Amino acid sequence: MPVGAALPLHTGGDRGGTLRLRGERDGTIFSLKRQGVDVETVSDAGFDVISDALFRHQVLVFKNQQGLSAAAQYCLTKRFDPASESYGHGKTIDAAQSILHPDLKTVPNQQQVQIIGHGHIDAYEGLTDFTLRHPHHRTFHRTAVPAADDLTHTRFYRWHLRVPLGATVFVSGYAMYDGLSDQDKAFACDTLVEYAPHPYVWISGARSRPDGLGLETEGRELDEADLPPVDPSKIKRLPLCWKNPDTGRLALQAHPSAVRALVAADGSRDGDLRSVRDTLHRLQRPGIAPERVYAHDWKEGDLVLFHNRGVLHSVVGAFADSEVRLFRQCNLAASSGVVGPDDKVY
Repeated sequence: MPVGAALPLHTGGDRGGTLRLRGERDGTIFSLKRQGVDVETVSDAGFDVISDALFRHQVLVFKNQQGLSAAAQYCLTKRFDPASESYGHGKTIDAAQSILHPDLKTVPNQQQVQIIGHGHIDAYEGLTDFTLRHPHHRTFHRTAVPAADDLTHTRFYRWHLRVPLGATVFVSGYAMYDGLSDQDKAFACDTLVEYAPHPYVWISGARSRPDGLGLETEGRELDEADLPPVDPSKIKRLPLCWKNPDTGRLALQAHPSAVRALVAADGSRDGDLRSVRDTLHRLQRPGIAPERVYAHDWKEGDLVLFHNRGVLHSVVGAFADSEVRLFRQCNLAASSGVVGPDDKVY
């Protein structure tokens, strides 16, 4: 899914047919913040500016978008990939086993848009009397912030950072790659990442590292026999580096929690889970240093677009039981594969 769009519950349009965006550098990501744009009715020319800015700067923020409908949010996301249609790459009977399942509610009349947040909601978008749960590191990490500090200290589901609690944090895969040694760059460009089938079910019993960047290796993953049916032809092997088709830059882009093996250029496969996780953590960890993080402190009406093939993101913080927060998010499964350093589409 190349693009994600999140909105926590219009102003003027792109007036005169011209839309100009000005950015603020925060770490190694540009967060482009724009007032006065009606993204629901943006022209084709205005969208071209938005698209170019997104793939160059990775995160865009549009203020005061409270009026954006779920249907328009879906249509905006789809404009980046008109052939895409669904939220994910199909469904399985194991949805309730997935670690993502408790955190998402689907908008009934717009199935590609999910509702996330925290607290009890009486009614919203056709749903009534439901409760949202903000992901808490205590449910997923091997260790936890002490209870007395829970509402004043945070983890990047986890990073140790001074960031606004309840923020979404982003880091650049391009900065991760650029910071590697020449030897590690060569390794990254020649390596494929093999992902586990039904990964969010496979890791449902596993626990995260304290920094949230991958998992502890404790033998808590499910055996393949305990997973839903596996079609070997659908097991993904993707490059460790993804090329931005607009700029040609390489991003170190791997999901460290879902990986189960690394495959070298000669076809040799490292399936030792501890070794694989340690290798990825060594490569990725410098990229989440505090000075490399953009933390978006949400305000009502913010619309954030982020390039999901160039950044990693996470929630942070915790909410008291009495606090209520509601977001809509729209992710679409991409209709085409990713481009590797060799310009091959995977």
